[in-house]
Amino acid sequence: MTWRSAGADRASATREIILVTAERLFAEHGVYAVSNRQIGEAAGQGNTAAVGYHFGSKFDLVRTIVRGHTADIDRIRAAMVAETAGSTEVRDWVACIVRPMTEHLDALGRPTWFARFSAQVMTDPALRKIMSEEALTSPSLVEALDGLNGCLPALHPEVRAERGDMVRQLMVHIPAERERALADGTSTPRATWRATATGLIDAIAGIWLAPSTPPAGDVAVEDSAR
Repeated sequence: MTWRSAGADRASATREIILVTAERLFAEHGVYAVSNRQIGEAAGQGNTAAVGYHFGSKFDLVRTIVRGHTADIDRIRAAMVAETAGSTEVRDWVACIVRPMTEHLDALGRPTWFARFSAQVMTDPALRKIMSEEALTSPSLVEALDGLNGCLPALHPEVRAERGDMVRQLMVHIPAERERALADGTSTPRATWRATATGLIDAIAGIWLAPSTPPAGDVAVEDSAR
């Protein structure tokens, strides 16, 4: 091994340590509550500027963490979407959206931090844009969403938007709550990530297929027209 390759290996190892440490600290404390200096110290880096040197800004660091997970999630989803092609069942397409994340978390072993990290990122408007650009525009997810939209019942646009918000909240926070419980050693409603996904799929399919009441303004308009 040459000195150049040895140096490259050390740099790669350093980057990986920083990424894992940053993800953990962000998940446990929040992105803005943790400084680059704290990450570097927790990662065992004597150089307090190590995080900035390897990743640039905190936004760049967050983006790199997201990218590190989305490739595997996309691979799982692409396979599921291929198997689901042609289905007209809402639940099938919801599964394509839910299970790739939970299967990825399950494959990581314990402990994991990505679900809690994602919840932190998605609650901040500036950081959420990073997640949207990196994780929510993948071809496999777009195809899954197209498949879902193609078999949803007719819904008032406001109702559809409202339910979309509900679904996003469940998608973000249910995995994060399970991950937090596992980290704390407390009980969880379901024994496995696979079972957790099943419950989440049931709930989300139920939201999309539930009876709907038109917004109040529409009811008033209908009543005045009678």
